[in-house]
Amino acid sequence: MSDTAPGRRRFLQGMAATGAAMAIGPVTATATPIASPAVSPPPPVRTPMAALDLQGHVDLPGFRVADTPWRVSEDLTHPDGDLVLNDGARACVIGKRTEASYDESPQPYLGMTLAEIALADADRLADRLLARGEPDEREVRLAAPPVASKLDPENYYGRLPWTSFVGTPPCADTMPVYTSGSTRTYHPDQVFAALHDAAKVARRREGLLGGWLPAVHKVVPLDEGRWYDVIVFADVDATDRFVVQTWHRTALVEHGRFTHVAYGHSYPAYPPRRQPPDAAAFYAALLRFHDLWQGELHGMAAVHGGTPGWADMPRFAFARERVVRPDGTYPRYGAVDRDYAGNEYDGFQDTFTSSLHANLEWGRFAQATAVLDGYFTDFVQPDGMINMRGAETGQFGLTLSLLARYLGYTGDAALLRRHRGKIEATVALLGELHDESLRLAPDDPGHGLIHGWNESDACLFPDPMLWWKPYFANSAMAARGLGDLAACWTRIVPGADVSAWQRRATQLRDRVQASVRASVRHDLSPPYVPPLPGVTRTFREALKQEKPSEQQWPHRAYAELLQADVLPADLANLVIDAMRGHGATTLGVVANIGPVDPGSRDMLGFISHGYAQQLLRLGRIDEYILFLYAHRYHDHTPGSWTAGEVSDITGGMPLFCMPAQMTIPLVLRWAFVFDEGDTLWLGRAIPRAWMADHAPVGMTGAPTPWGMCSMSLRREGDVLHGEVQLPDRAVPGQVRLCLRTPPGKRVDTARRDGEPVRVTDGYVTLTGAPGQRVKVEALLV
Repeated sequence: MSDTAPGRRRFLQGMAATGAAMAIGPVTATATPIASPAVSPPPPVRTPMAALDLQGHVDLPGFRVADTPWRVSEDLTHPDGDLVLNDGARACVIGKRTEASYDESPQPYLGMTLAEIALADADRLADRLLARGEPDEREVRLAAPPVASKLDPENYYGRLPWTSFVGTPPCADTMPVYTSGSTRTYHPDQVFAALHDAAKVARRREGLLGGWLPAVHKVVPLDEGRWYDVIVFADVDATDRFVVQTWHRTALVEHGRFTHVAYGHSYPAYPPRRQPPDAAAFYAALLRFHDLWQGELHGMAAVHGGTPGWADMPRFAFARERVVRPDGTYPRYGAVDRDYAGNEYDGFQDTFTSSLHANLEWGRFAQATAVLDGYFTDFVQPDGMINMRGAETGQFGLTLSLLARYLGYTGDAALLRRHRGKIEATVALLGELHDESLRLAPDDPGHGLIHGWNESDACLFPDPMLWWKPYFANSAMAARGLGDLAACWTRIVPGADVSAWQRRATQLRDRVQASVRASVRHDLSPPYVPPLPGVTRTFREALKQEKPSEQQWPHRAYAELLQADVLPADLANLVIDAMRGHGATTLGVVANIGPVDPGSRDMLGFISHGYAQQLLRLGRIDEYILFLYAHRYHDHTPGSWTAGEVSDITGGMPLFCMPAQMTIPLVLRWAFVFDEGDTLWLGRAIPRAWMADHAPVGMTGAPTPWGMCSMSLRREGDVLHGEVQLPDRAVPGQVRLCLRTPPGKRVDTARRDGEPVRVTDGYVTLTGAPGQRVKVEALLV
């Protein structure tokens, strides 16, 4: 469902007549969305007053909670000063951190022209950023204009280009927040006319209160010591089903104090019935908002360390998912605009698989359970088909693989047993498609490879069967899913015979490997690997000469092929090299591939984590870190972190989609904790630059197939300290702690609990009893 030039909106308009004539088969009865299981709320997050220094804070109007008075103070000496609410003994400290929403680069595109980058087969930005090894984070950030830094409504078909939105889990809709801080129903520029000045607002900074809370914070600088400060968040006390009620504070700050401040709630005043709220109501609502969201995200895994923002991005992504999904769990692909908040997208497979995967990796098992149960209840039909316009064949296999991961992480066989019939029907569907391919002539390039749509949008065209083809990803994902599910199915259905599943998984894996190897074009440099067998043109050539082309959307086919991990290392490396060398990556992230255009080279915000995952498996760590940096800085709006389905590198505003928001949580988690077969890697892709400032870097409470584990690295002078809590159950293979040294340093010797330990390729192998804490010290030279 990815975007292609000249834009998804035009494409959909052109397909309107086709879509109106389409029909969908029988569907299952719709179930009520399943809420997360009720649990006792955690105590609110508070800081003892004795630990705070409020010198320089400005006192603001307070409020009362029951019989307790609360004081409010704020550091207004700079835009990112803390806002503190306290009851005299304990404080709710709400930090601020904003990022520039305009282009700060002194040399856009690293000195190259956009046309040079767009027309080149090779990913020239990635090549330049990787020339010295691990990329520099700041250099990556400045390599292209940030998302939403150059907004022109004409490029968005007349819609107002919002950069964020707010909402609550119970509400079934969201409220966009525009560049000035206005919403659809409340306009701060009615009080502060300067916020209607597009030139002023274009130089804004944006962020989120508390680092990750779904509360918008905007700063519009005026001159030294003077700025407009805008805060918007959703009212968590509102009970409206579809109407998002909002709280607003807009202030002019001048030299450390408010000289004008206005508070608002949802709508402009209509005296005498509707009056603006007072400060006390606003700050009391902010406290309730803070405590609700702290409770919503309580108990998930956490990362610490790194440059500012990284630890907050996963929390914000999961908070945003709860905002986007009605009742917090019912699926939505997008928000705000009909594309993609329409019900026709609710059953999109990527929304399900990205959510299930990310929530599992961060230990959000209650949300994962609700997402899985709701999807199989509402969107998987008894015959295994999905209640959505166009199925993506590879996603059926990925679904089976993630069901196995769900069982391995949660042990919840009962839920999978409840959906046994639909799961077995999904397996049967893949088997029928495979059997059909086996009936082809042995010399047919598609013999033994599953045929089917790889991209959902194929179904919108006049002749969708043009894309009913044997893309390698279809069979690779099926092999992965069938193999993973077969390995655990007897825990769900004791005594079940899964030998046929295992044989089919092996047969598909072998056929994919043989067909990919036979399809490599070694006459090109680097060698070219097509997305399907039997084609002679590269995808760039095909998209230029064939209209339409069966090689459309090759980005999905490549990303899923790599994520399935069925290729030996030499072939997987060939695929990645071919992608980087023939136009399938942008800034080291999977590109959104369309006809070559000198004015654009787009980045794919969702799906692309499969490519990153294979980089990690292959030990291509510098490229993995480039992906991590580039996705954050060039697929997310700065500070407000709205992720685009497809983002250009010219500063435009893309369409938001929820699966894109889940990419950073996945890729960041794997940088710290990643299981590969029977091996558990710890710290494999932590950027070396993060180890230079002596602050601890690590992850706590990370789920694995063998239980929870934690890891941390900390540099003190020329000694690198590592601490690991091993998983709750024995790892059948190895636990490997990667000693990520600061730039310019390497490990000389290492000790584990005081005893010498061997360092192999930058890692140490750890053994010990389940749950044991292990300490490692490495001498750096």
